[in-house]
Amino acid sequence: MHPEQLIHQLVVGDDRAIAAIVEASRTSDDPTILVAAALFAPDGAGLVARAGGIAATTRERQLVAIATAHLRGERDLVDALARDHLADHPDNVLVAWIAGASHSTKEHS
Repeated sequence: MHPEQLIHQLVVGDDRAIAAIVEASRTSDDPTILVAAALFAPDGAGLVARAGGIAATTRERQLVAIATAHLRGERDLVDALARDHLADHPDNVLVAWIAGASHSTKEHS
């Protein structure tokens, strides 16, 4: 399955997509796959660190920064970074999902 399709399935809570992304992260050098897996895998911080080490574009580096802030519980930073990122990249479903997940976690805290 194409990584974009997996991301779309992941954000709607498809358990098979989550398992596939976590599995793919073991050998992937795609920062988007690594960040997506980091949201569900036990070693999320390690996966985000790997993504940060290979992120080559501004878009990828921003994704890593947003995921890092999310995993640290820095919700205000997630909101600010995601807002800026989505202004330039409105098609980034993963960043929109992270921002929403961070916001809903904040409301339930």
